[in-house]
Amino acid sequence: MATLLVKNIHTLVTMDAGRREIRGAAILVRDNVIEQIGTTAELPPTADEVLDLGDRHIVLPGLINTHHHFFQTLTRAVPAAQNCDLFDWLYAHYPFWSKLTPEGVYVSSQMAAAELMLSGCTTASDHLYLYVNGCRLDDEIEAIAAIGLRFHASRGSMSLGVSLGGLPPDALVEKEVDILKDSQRLIEQYHDNSRHAMLRITLAPCSPFTVSQDLMRESAAMARSYAGVRLHTHLAENQSDVTYSLENFGMTPGDYAESVGWLGEDVWHAHCVQLSDDSILKFGRTGTGVAHCPCSNMRLASGIAPIRKMLDQGVPVGLGVDGSASNDGSNLLQEARTAFLLARVRDCDAASMTARQILEVATLGGARVLGREDVGYLAPGMSADFIAVNIDRPQLAGAHHDLVAALIFCYVDAVDYSFINGRKVVDRGHLTTIDLPALIEKHNRLAAQLTKA
Repeated sequence: MATLLVKNIHTLVTMDAGRREIRGAAILVRDNVIEQIGTTAELPPTADEVLDLGDRHIVLPGLINTHHHFFQTLTRAVPAAQNCDLFDWLYAHYPFWSKLTPEGVYVSSQMAAAELMLSGCTTASDHLYLYVNGCRLDDEIEAIAAIGLRFHASRGSMSLGVSLGGLPPDALVEKEVDILKDSQRLIEQYHDNSRHAMLRITLAPCSPFTVSQDLMRESAAMARSYAGVRLHTHLAENQSDVTYSLENFGMTPGDYAESVGWLGEDVWHAHCVQLSDDSILKFGRTGTGVAHCPCSNMRLASGIAPIRKMLDQGVPVGLGVDGSASNDGSNLLQEARTAFLLARVRDCDAASMTARQILEVATLGGARVLGREDVGYLAPGMSADFIAVNIDRPQLAGAHHDLVAALIFCYVDAVDYSFINGRKVVDRGHLTTIDLPALIEKHNRLAAQLTKA
C-alpha cells in the first residue's frame, strides 16, 4: 500500500473533538486513509511520497459544499437576470436552460468542480434538476469522477409545470413515474454507502413550486428504502417562496416539509432564509439540515438566513455556493468569509460568529449535513481529504497573531495544495487532474451557444 507523508506543517487545524491545532505538524496517509497525525518529530521520517511544507503552510480539513447547480456556470451574469429576485430570475433563465445538452452538463460540471477544488473544496453535493435533450445525471457523475472530487450527486426533478400551477415551463418538467424510475436506477447503479465512498446518490425534488406533494412523499419513501440515500430540496428561500406555500398548501414552508415527511437526520434543505422560529426548533429537534448559501441569497435579495439561531438550536448547518448563475461563483473559501460577515450583520453583533465557528460550519457542519462520518476533521481512520494554504502571501501579511482566524478575516482566494482520497489534486495552486485552459475554452464555446438569442 502506498504511503504519503506531509511534514513541517506550520499549523495543522484538525477540527477533531478537542479542536486541536498542532504546530510543526505532520500527516501520514496510507492509500486513501489518514494513519497518523502529530508533530513532524513524532511521525516516521519517510514515505513513498513526501511533501515538505517548510513550516510555511496551514493545513485543515477539506471544505464541504452542500448545495450547487453545476450546469449554471454556463449562464453566469446573464443581462436579463442581473437585477431580478428569485422567481423572475428563474423566468429569465428557463429559455437558456431548455437548450442544455449532455456535453454541456459534462463540461459545466468540471468547470464548477475546478473552481471549487481550487478554493479548498474536497467534497461537494450538486443538484441537477434539468433533464432535457437527453441530459442524464450520469453525464455529471462521469465528469466529476474524471476530475477527482468526492461527490454527492442529487437526482433533482421538476414535475409541476406552469399549466398545473407550477413555475417552470411545461417543456422542462418530467412525468413523475419517469422520475421515480430513473431515481431507482441511479441509486442501484451508483450509490456507495461504504466508508470513504467517492460517490453517493441523493433524491432531490427541486422545490415546493416545481413538484407535487406526492412526488415529495414517494421520493422520501424510496430514499429511505436504501441505506444512506439522503433527501434534499429548496425551502423558504425568499418571501415569494413563503407566499406560494401559504397560498397553495395553507401552511408555512417548514410545516409543508413536515407534512410530506421531509424532516429528519437524512434530510437537508437549501437556503431556509425565511424559515420560521417554530420550524427552526423542529429542524433542531429532528436533526434536519440546512445548506446556507449567503452569496446567492444576497445576489437575489432573498435575505440573510438566521444561522446563529439555527446553530444555537442544534440545526446542522453547512455551506453551499449555490448555482453559478445566482452567486455567480463557486469559491468556497469566499463563501465561508461571506457567511461569517453576514452573520454579524444580521444580528448586529460582532461576537455572533467567530472565524473558527464558520470554519466548523464549512467542514464539520457540511459533513453532518451530508451524513458523512469519514470527512470533516483530521484524525487517524478519516479519509485523506485536506488542504494547505501558504502563509507567505500578501493577504496574510501582518496576520501572524492568529493565522487560522486570518483564513476567514483576510481575503484568501485559493489553496496551494489539496488532497482528496489521498490523491494530490491541487499542486502549488494548479489542478493536476485536468487541462484547465482547454476546459475553459470548451466551456466558453458551449456557454456562448447556450445563451445565443
